[in-house]
Amino acid sequence: MPVFSNKLNTIANDTNSYLKSFFLKQKKNSFLLKPIKYGIFSGGKRFRSEIVVNTGKIYDIDYKKLIIISSAVECIHSYSLMHDDLPSMDNDELRRGKLSVHKKFNEFTAILAGNSLLLLAFEILSGKELNLSENCKNQLIRILSECSGHSGLAGGQYSDLSFENKRILKKNIINMQKKKTGELFGFCCESVAIIKGVNTAKRKQLKEIGINIGLLFQIVDDLIDYKGDSVMVGKPTGNDKKKGKATLVNLLGYEETINLAKNLKKKIDQKIKKYGTKANDLLGSVQFILERKF
Repeated sequence: MPVFSNKLNTIANDTNSYLKSFFLKQKKNSFLLKPIKYGIFSGGKRFRSEIVVNTGKIYDIDYKKLIIISSAVECIHSYSLMHDDLPSMDNDELRRGKLSVHKKFNEFTAILAGNSLLLLAFEILSGKELNLSENCKNQLIRILSECSGHSGLAGGQYSDLSFENKRILKKNIINMQKKKTGELFGFCCESVAIIKGVNTAKRKQLKEIGINIGLLFQIVDDLIDYKGDSVMVGKPTGNDKKKGKATLVNLLGYEETINLAKNLKKKIDQKIKKYGTKANDLLGSVQFILERKF
């Protein structure tokens, strides 16, 4: 999908450009800026940004606003990866082919840099450059807080670690992955509904689409870890099995998990198609997720 990849790269570059300009305005005497920038500019595809932008196309939302919101989302995502890699969590030494932040610097630096990125996300959303009403900004901040905290990403990470080396039911694995990965994708879609000011039911529909996109993303990630190329992934594969992670592929097997992913994609596609041709790029996003190498 070369055309889609070009669009993805454009969004990633624009998100990175905004983040770089944002960091230029930060206090230069902060010792944490270097590890913060090392972590957030680590070569990620900015796929969450792409979901924000392509959902925004459904309602013709201003591109700059979408890029600013995407930048906040990427701060949250990068913070979570910095902490996820720590020895007390997944203890990963590599991230996208580079040393993880705690290996490049040290553990306390990775914790503090991650905490700083978490807070910078809300600084971005509350800033003057995001030309939205104060009420709209407050809603975005509240929903992103919920998605990132104990009932969302952090809670999902807790379950992920607590489930290791245990026999976990399929429904509980899915619920954990919806929190750990899906909730932030849910915000990517719901944020557009908040800006547009649509009713509660339509907001819920978009959020649910995002959560399921995130679940699909996580399932494919687990498939890649199970059989993927470590060089392409940028870190050793097979770690989930070694650590006794509760994943669908470890529970159901490789082929059955592939079928589950394909069926989930069909359900997501059906819901996205209701938004008409303006949702074509969002459909392309979902296709791109499934075609990642596993």
